Amino acid sequence: MKRRNFIMGSAAGMAAASLASPMSILSSCAPVPEKPKTPLNICFQEGIAIGNNLQEKLDYMESLGVTGLEVGGRGLKNRVDELNKAVEGRNIKLSAICAGFDGFILAEDPEVKAAFDNSMREIIAAAGAIGSPGVIMVPAFNGQKPCKPHTFETRQYLCEELFKLGEYAKECGTTVILEPLNRRECFYLRLVGDAAAICRDTNSEGVKCMGDFWHMQEETSDYAAFMAAGTKYLQHVHIASRGRRLTPTEDGEKDNYIDGFRALKEMGYQGHVSFECGCEGDRAVVLPKAIELMRAQWEQA
Repeated sequence: MKRRNFIMGSAAGMAAASLASPMSILSSCAPVPEKPKTPLNICFQEGIAIGNNLQEKLDYMESLGVTGLEVGGRGLKNRVDELNKAVEGRNIKLSAICAGFDGFILAEDPEVKAAFDNSMREIIAAAGAIGSPGVIMVPAFNGQKPCKPHTFETRQYLCEELFKLGEYAKECGTTVILEPLNRRECFYLRLVGDAAAICRDTNSEGVKCMGDFWHMQEETSDYAAFMAAGTKYLQHVHIASRGRRLTPTEDGEKDNYIDGFRALKEMGYQGHVSFECGCEGDRAVVLPKAIELMRAQWEQA
């Protein structure tokens, strides 16, 4: 009897369900929220923009919808007030600081290493004072010697030194940003994934990394390179043409950034994509075309 009652009850339930309105069933499903769109935040290094002075450059950038300014680190402590006042009331933020320190972190010469420590900390403090997200650095260029050898012990040393810098940067409200370079310029750090792994092993929230589309010709995939860093470590991006390191569009079909842009959009990257490049043509013509290309490829990505 119990089995019979169960079967009868189940049949009745199924019949009732079959009579239910399809709309009532659909209305009970919670709507799937739309994923927020990831903006393309374009940035110019100070020397890229057209203008006779900083104010004219910023006016020009705003006319193109550029929202970030990347400046050099040398002498930055003397420009803090100037830069803060320059962007006040504008839709432009001060972006990453491009190097500018003395010496290098993997120097074997104690004096060269001390010069790096002192100048880098000075730039980090100034970066924090202008609200910059970080100071870009390379562990060592090929021509910087004597340099610690490319060994596991050197990597451990680098992580230890970066931890100290990262913690200081965190106190200043900014970060240190590792930049991988191509093998012609740098022997130690060439892949975005390697830079992200060093950030992880350094174990300081003040140590981040970046990708540069020019140097990322070392990568097998722009998409995989950016995804290897993810939003936890990726703090900044540089862009240039992919043949001669000129302005995007100046190398024709080679200038394809869609694969990398797709990763940035999917991960919800909120930082800047900053022009670090030369220019062969008339900048008044080339720069607007470059921005048009980037926006079109961002939509395609």
